[in-house]
Amino acid sequence: MLLVSLIIPAYNEAARIQTTMSEAIDYFASRGIPCEIIVSADGNDGTREAARELAAGRVGGAGIQVIGSTKRGGKGRGIREGVRVSRGDIIGFADADNKTPITEFDKIDPLLRQGHDVVIGSRSMQGALIERAQPLYRRIGSQGFGVMMHAIVGLRDIVDTQCGFKFFRGDVARDLFALQRIDGYMFDAEILYLAQQRQYRVTQVPVRWRDDADSRLELISGNIRNVRDIVSIRWRHRNLPERQAPERQAIDAQAVSRKG
Repeated sequence: MLLVSLIIPAYNEAARIQTTMSEAIDYFASRGIPCEIIVSADGNDGTREAARELAAGRVGGAGIQVIGSTKRGGKGRGIREGVRVSRGDIIGFADADNKTPITEFDKIDPLLRQGHDVVIGSRSMQGALIERAQPLYRRIGSQGFGVMMHAIVGLRDIVDTQCGFKFFRGDVARDLFALQRIDGYMFDAEILYLAQQRQYRVTQVPVRWRDDADSRLELISGNIRNVRDIVSIRWRHRNLPERQAPERQAIDAQAVSRKG
């Protein structure tokens, strides 16, 4: 059986992290999918401690890792560190506030098993279900920022780069996150840019999504950092050689081969 590593980056989520972890654990158990949960929580807000409390109560914490430090390092760094310690054949991440329910993995799992390299949730595709939309001013700002980002980074055909529900074949995740450097919110765009440059197959699927009305992004200072990070993506990776991805078999076949 394939092991799924689910990374949950978390900041100021002490009140919700145990619920999110429990829902993920119960979901994978109900599907008969082996999983490990990696909570990556920086800061002194109690999130890391709450996650460890739940882990300690579940058979000594088997299948759960909690990482992070008292210094806040950013979502990009947190996921990068989670990938570094992960063991999964499939590696992905989901928001700690459950904006996209973990049950949407039902749409992603078969695509990864068929050999798709990267499968990402999209809030913009036909078939996506927005249960609670962002405020109008944030939607307008996101659309304008998206136009600018696509013009600079040049991502082809990816209509929603920022949905926090992305999954990768294990080897692909380790390759991409070894190259990834942005610590803040624009790490998603960097990862997708790297996937494009490395000739990986990126597939989008429409997902359920709901706004939690509690964004961590400061509108002015946060967007200034985002613009700086977007501009840095092409400059930072300007000499990255394109990688011709080999012809890939279904992930199940590779797993069987490794065990044989």
